[in-house]
Amino acid sequence: MKRGDFDWAKIFGELGVRWFHTGGIFAALSETTPEVIEEAMLAAKEYGTIISYDLNYRPSLWKAIGGQEKAQEVNQRLAQHVDVMLGNEEDFTACLGLKVEGVDDSLTNLEVAGFKKMIETAVKRYPNFKAIATTLRSVKTATVNDWGAICWADGKFHEATHRPGLEILDRVGGGDSFASGFIYGLMELEDPEKAVNYGAAHGALAMTTAGDTTMATLKEVEKIVAGGGARVVR
Repeated sequence: MKRGDFDWAKIFGELGVRWFHTGGIFAALSETTPEVIEEAMLAAKEYGTIISYDLNYRPSLWKAIGGQEKAQEVNQRLAQHVDVMLGNEEDFTACLGLKVEGVDDSLTNLEVAGFKKMIETAVKRYPNFKAIATTLRSVKTATVNDWGAICWADGKFHEATHRPGLEILDRVGGGDSFASGFIYGLMELEDPEKAVNYGAAHGALAMTTAGDTTMATLKEVEKIVAGGGARVVR
């Protein structure tokens, strides 16, 4: 893909797409995909479309086109156009060069205070950010993780319900499911606190089923957000 392949004016202007979501995986697919993203972002800005970006750092993808140095160059440039930035601790460090204090090499200790400090730095560096969200995952074993999330929006921090000892069937897709739940909360509920809780609940549910595509329904997410437990719903 390259610049000019899509009619962004039609997509954002005529069709009225309200939200444009992309991220670091697409940016790493080739030398030209970052140019496609930037073209789309500039057009989205022109028509008032919200832009969200999930950093999603994947060393194996960037290796062929310049490694981490290239990843930082591309992501730091694209970040200047982003409204809602998403990522985990590794993503913010590898892609934007933002350090999270209090995180050990094995990622077993994730201090919320360290993430808040990092987010405050990010907002100063990128004043265009309207919201930032990150998952908080402490890996105990492959099938048991502590799981949570925080977000910053409207000058305030919001923290999702923490779920220690979450039993996991397949952790792949948990971050994407968090992103979609968070975006839903911002778009439909217009409430950052609810958004981060919808994202965390959706991510938790997605990791209890096989595969990287969520099997959870909105009603199931709403039940978890409301404090529902593991009893069978008949």
